[in-house]
Amino acid sequence: MKKINEILKQYNYKPYRYKKIGKTVIVDTDNGSIVVKKKSTSNEQIKKYLESRNFDYKPEIIATGEDYEITRFIEDSSIPKEQKILDMIDLVSLLHSKTTHYKEITEDYFKELYEDLSNNIYYLKSYYNDLITVIEGKIYMDPSEYLLARNISRIFASLNFCEKEIENWYQVVKEKKQTRLVVLHNNLSLEHFIRNKSSYLISWDKSKIDNPIFDLYKLYRNHGEYFDFITLLKRYEMTYPLLDEERCLLFIMIAMPTKLEFTDSVFKNCEVIGREIDLLFKTEILISPYYSKETVTKK
Repeated sequence: MKKINEILKQYNYKPYRYKKIGKTVIVDTDNGSIVVKKKSTSNEQIKKYLESRNFDYKPEIIATGEDYEITRFIEDSSIPKEQKILDMIDLVSLLHSKTTHYKEITEDYFKELYEDLSNNIYYLKSYYNDLITVIEGKIYMDPSEYLLARNISRIFASLNFCEKEIENWYQVVKEKKQTRLVVLHNNLSLEHFIRNKSSYLISWDKSKIDNPIFDLYKLYRNHGEYFDFITLLKRYEMTYPLLDEERCLLFIMIAMPTKLEFTDSVFKNCEVIGREIDLLFKTEILISPYYSKETVTKK
């Protein structure tokens, strides 16, 4: 990308303050604040598609060049995070609603996803079996190892649930000839949501078209331990109800533990393990009502 000053000079902007956040530069100028960032060519079609669907909840593009993009800077309002994430889930449900379409698929579409998830479940079960064997063979466990050992049954219970449900899910979807797709922001977190006079999603560099549950999954992994996702999911489905097989796949993905690896910091290890265990407990509370009367996939 060209130097910032060269870019601004083309549009007669006179900057007096710069602030860099990652690859984005916020510039205060004599004509208001703007954002200058490297242009992503991979999602140009998605931007045009969003415009055609009248989804205007993203920063206004002032100018573009060969390798840069200038947008109007939007000041974020000081509102409670609990309210902010409710506004965010409303906007995500609107995004999915406005961009829904159906696509013909081959049998490999769901088969590849099934095999990827099944292989990951098998790998995680083997990994945690080996890890707990080593830990339990020690004469003295450090606090993080003890924390994991005390909660290892929760990890295996989650993996067993995933192992069972992935088979149920695949039996439902393997004969399907089409699937429902939406535009995914694909990088959902509170730092990529701005609430001003309206709501805005920023940082669309990773956007793509795929199954709607992938946005929900990423939001859950980023913020699941901090917010009431029972309420968030119900609120989302008021605007955009999930199909049974989509909800089942979402529950499999959020119930699947991540691979926990120990570092030299016992404190950091405890923090990471504690977060993962807390999230698994919250996940159980979230999904258990859907299995108390009937399973998600309606066997």
